Amino acid sequence: MNNLRLLAGLLCAASAILGATVDAQKVVTLEEIFESAEANSAQLRPLFSAQKEAEKEKSVAMSGRLPDINATLSASYIGNGFTTRRDFSDYQTAKIPHLGTGLSINISQPVYTGGAITSAIEMSELKNTAARFATDLKRDNIRFELTGFYLDIYKCTNLRRVVESNISAAERVVEDMRARFEQGTALQNDITRYELLLENLNLELVKLDNTLAILNNNLVTIAGLPDKTVVIPDSTILARSLPCESETWWLEEAAASSPVIKLARNGVEISHTAEKLTAADRLPKIGLQAGWTIDGPILVEVPPINRNLSYWWVGVGVSYNLSSLFKTNKSIAKSREATRHAIDGLGAAREGVDMAVRADHIKYLEAFEELKTREKSVELAERNYNITATRYSADMALITDMLDAANSRLDAEQQLVNAKINIIYYYYRLLFTAGKI
Repeated sequence: MNNLRLLAGLLCAASAILGATVDAQKVVTLEEIFESAEANSAQLRPLFSAQKEAEKEKSVAMSGRLPDINATLSASYIGNGFTTRRDFSDYQTAKIPHLGTGLSINISQPVYTGGAITSAIEMSELKNTAARFATDLKRDNIRFELTGFYLDIYKCTNLRRVVESNISAAERVVEDMRARFEQGTALQNDITRYELLLENLNLELVKLDNTLAILNNNLVTIAGLPDKTVVIPDSTILARSLPCESETWWLEEAAASSPVIKLARNGVEISHTAEKLTAADRLPKIGLQAGWTIDGPILVEVPPINRNLSYWWVGVGVSYNLSSLFKTNKSIAKSREATRHAIDGLGAAREGVDMAVRADHIKYLEAFEELKTREKSVELAERNYNITATRYSADMALITDMLDAANSRLDAEQQLVNAKINIIYYYYRLLFTAGKI
């Protein structure tokens, strides 16, 4: 009775686990993976924060066009004074009102700063753009990484079906051998060798399951999907009609869309703006000024007058840093070298992207040719296996011939699965390199 209860409990637990696993399984398209990563990826959050920070920096730079307003309020205790002759004789106390107050307001509106404010605003806009390009580059990297995990899951899932199919075929052969062994037409050694093949296939199945678990965990974590999600790739991905544009088309797309090139080009613009900011130090600064002051008591009179003195003024202020005449030249020379460095970096980025696009395009076209070859290989391997099996049944082939035929068919089927996935992989790699993923 206890054993029955234990068995029933185990069956219920197994059913619950199986049900939870099935509920967690979900067919997810690659586009849905991208959307989830966009919304939930922890790796993208710092870059989104950097973008917001860059946007605030622009607001700070634009505030440089606003007037500067300073207000000062003071209260003090003033002690009595004294007067003497020039030789400090004839000391006399001078009564002074003890409460001292002061209020002043100064306003300065920049009119001309040598382009410093304008360049600062332009620099903040360029940094904001750079932050956006950096986010795009990181997003593309994450998408390509997720594509790799997704296609590897698809590949391993298909390989698992191939291995399962070969396991079923091997089990049928073993059963047939055992029947023939009982009839005295097969050797126990033949059964043992095929059982060894069967064990190797079962081990490969375990390795594929472990690989699938690792890939699924990586995909779910980076994409920000729920922890228990088991991703099942969309089976229609292989049926899509993939474009075969020319190499020139891909090169043009990369030149216009690659975040690597955009970042390098933005770096050149930042360097040019930095030159303008440095050169602005050699130019005068002009601003409108206005102010109002009220102070008391009036201490410049003897005896002091216990009244407030108020006055206001407006005018134009001009300032010029004379030391910039011999200091700024070196800074400007440094800025120009930085610009040349940025231009060289842009050229190197374009060259690197062009080489990567050409290589990926060649691999993409090669993948189609490989698929044709692998399809023919599977056809030939299947034909060879059937012929060998027929000959073995008629005692015209050895067990080693059967093993070779089975291994050849398994290898051909696995290579066909890889060839189909490679076409999708190299297509998305082209999209990634060209900045179109």
